Amino acid sequence: MNNTYPVEVSFESFEALVIDQSHKQLVVLDISAEWCGPCKILEPILNSVTAEYNEDEFTLTKLEAEDENMKIAGQFSVCGFPTVIAFIRGEEVDRFHSAQSHDFVRNFIDQNLEKF
Repeated sequence: MNNTYPVEVSFESFEALVIDQSHKQLVVLDISAEWCGPCKILEPILNSVTAEYNEDEFTLTKLEAEDENMKIAGQFSVCGFPTVIAFIRGEEVDRFHSAQSHDFVRNFIDQNLEKF
């Protein structure tokens, strides 16, 4: 498997890396904060699950919730970190909050891949 985690997203690159890319494949956006304990727990789980898929199946992106990037978190009514949002064809189709298990994350991705 070849998928690499994560594709770093910023306020400036969000449209191209998340919205535009979601017209080609599922995009999963991890919105997290450096100081966030659950974010530090979830990141290696996302990394491990992502490694189980090929690059052409979906793209995992990460937005660090700081500075100008907080505008994106606000746009999607993010109330806590981490928040993971699935995008298909430019629209949010699913999300989850907080640290989750490996199986939960795999099921989240599989269910959203079926929607694409």
